[in-house]
Amino acid sequence: MIHPTAQIDPGAVLGRNVTVGAYSVIGAEVEIGEGTVIGPHVVIEGPTRIGRDNRISQFASLGGPPQDKKFAGERTELVIGDRNLIREFVTINRGTGEGGGVTRIGDDNWLLAYVHIAHDCQVGNRVVFSNYSALAGHVEIGDWVIISGYAGVHQFCKVGAHAFIGMGCLVGSDVPPFVMMANEQHGRPRGINSEGLKRRGFDTPRISAIKRAYRTLYMAGLSLPEARAQLEAQAQDSDDVREMLAFLDRSERSLAR
Repeated sequence: MIHPTAQIDPGAVLGRNVTVGAYSVIGAEVEIGEGTVIGPHVVIEGPTRIGRDNRISQFASLGGPPQDKKFAGERTELVIGDRNLIREFVTINRGTGEGGGVTRIGDDNWLLAYVHIAHDCQVGNRVVFSNYSALAGHVEIGDWVIISGYAGVHQFCKVGAHAFIGMGCLVGSDVPPFVMMANEQHGRPRGINSEGLKRRGFDTPRISAIKRAYRTLYMAGLSLPEARAQLEAQAQDSDDVREMLAFLDRSERSLAR
């Protein structure tokens, strides 16, 4: 399962049935879970922990030091969950000491070719990163988010669960759950991700409640405190609206409006 040209550091720990392709390099303090397949010419630096049944394509670079001038060589790590697809030329950096020390990728994500995940990012589960999309440092991405090709998210931004970031969008503010962002450059809210919600089994009443919340937040001409007061009333009958409110409470940057 290990190609004879691969270089595996004695300090690396590989689980059962791990495959490592030709000329790949696995560094010290790297742990790779059972059933993970690593293609040729992959570089994985430690400290990095990778779960089981991941698929990592050729020329991916995982666990490299953060691209941050403040980084002084402190011990930080990359943690990747299970069943992720990581395609060609994907780069994921370790965390920084000032940013919490960990870059974390959840389970069942798709990272297509040339995706970049910077230091200290926190990515949930079942997220799709289309080709050439990128996250700057300290970004949080919720579950089920779709980030289209050539899109980018500014450092310290948060993107809520089930949001959709359109092709080429540059996101510089926090994006609430369920919201769809689209524009040629600086992304603006353009409704909710209703098609994605239908595919995930959201029924008509749930989607209607989310649409009503969107109209309150974006279309009613209300200030943010006024909109929030109305959302609190709507949240009594909707877990999804409660999730939006919780996101607003955690938002540290300006809200995309």
